[in-house]
Amino acid sequence: SSRADGQTGMRSKGVEMSVRAEPVNARAPANVALDGEILRQALDRLLQHYDVERWHWTPATPAFDICSGAILVQHTAWTNVEKALSNLRAAGVDSPKALRVVQDSELASLVRPAGTPVVKARRLKAFAGLVANQGGFDGLFDRPVADLRTLLVSTNGIGPETADVILLYAARQPVIVHDAYTARLCRRLGIGPERDSYDAWRTWLDELLPRDLSYRQRAHAAIVVHCKATCRVTPRCSECPI
Repeated sequence: SSRADGQTGMRSKGVEMSVRAEPVNARAPANVALDGEILRQALDRLLQHYDVERWHWTPATPAFDICSGAILVQHTAWTNVEKALSNLRAAGVDSPKALRVVQDSELASLVRPAGTPVVKARRLKAFAGLVANQGGFDGLFDRPVADLRTLLVSTNGIGPETADVILLYAARQPVIVHDAYTARLCRRLGIGPERDSYDAWRTWLDELLPRDLSYRQRAHAAIVVHCKATCRVTPRCSECPI
């Protein structure tokens, strides 16, 4: 039902969720248990509404594609990343070893559709070097999660969000990926941590969501799909499944 104050309210299992058209950037301390119930109910509805099995990363997606895509998608649309990945495959650059031996100029040309080609080629090369130094993907992903995350974020071009994407989808560790879409959705639901730092969000989400790999992969996918389709910067509230 629509409200005069610009919120959309709905009640489910005794909990009323209000979706704000305009997110807020901070909030007072709240009931963590209630926040968790609101968030999980919202995610349940998104998972029922969207076909996240068609998400671009599935259990069958090669680690190389996931890691390369996570680096290439920075500051661009996924459709551009798909073009760059297609170029890499066509040129036979489909492994960290191939990334290391391809000429810098050729690599930049191949990934040009994803934007800032020289920068992203350099970042892919840095990641390929990390994989090689760890004895391949198996050696890299066998490291303890905390150690692996430290290695990733210390690599050129890999920040906390990209590192967590690689951990969740390629290394298959049930970590939390926080992004601007998650913040937008949660703030519009009136929930979230008191502070807006990446670590604050990651800690808050980790406490509230089941530590299940498949659930966390699908939940992240559902939020991204929802915020691209419906919960946009200018939201389409009348189409919202929450």
